[in-house]
Amino acid sequence: MNLRNHAILKEQGMALVIAILMLLILTLMGTASVTTSTYEIRLSGSKRGLTDAFYATDGGIQSALAEIGNFNLSARFVPVNPETLPEDLRDQSIDSKFSTPLLPLPPGVKFARPPKITIFHTQQMNAPRGSGFSAINFGYEHFIIDSVGTDQTDIGLVKSSSHITEKIVTVTPTPQGGY
Repeated sequence: MNLRNHAILKEQGMALVIAILMLLILTLMGTASVTTSTYEIRLSGSKRGLTDAFYATDGGIQSALAEIGNFNLSARFVPVNPETLPEDLRDQSIDSKFSTPLLPLPPGVKFARPPKITIFHTQQMNAPRGSGFSAINFGYEHFIIDSVGTDQTDIGLVKSSSHITEKIVTVTPTPQGGY
């Protein structure tokens, strides 16, 4: 019996060591899950802000497209120095720009921070490829709409932004008439 009691006395501290190890493992698992959850919340907030900025930017382009007066060359466009153009637009043969287009919005819709929209006119005059239009009896004006929008929500310290550049062509009949 004496040997048996001696073996039991040697193992009494093991239960405490195992319990402490289990608590340590559970604490590490809890810390990891909290860290992961916090990271996922931040990531989803960034994604939401970026999506909101994209919608604001695209909404600005769609609003500018809806106003035909934004594409009147004689009224609003001013000559532009190619050196002052953004880097990605310098090879587009741009000759003029319009920086304050009208943005008609449906009733009840408004931007918290309106996107910055610039409409550029290019010197290109040919028919767009693959459009199915004849190159005669029609006039073609090529435009580039550049829009930069920001996150419209008031949450978060850092605002997301989105930049979209879209090319469009207006097709108008010439004085000789269309089809």
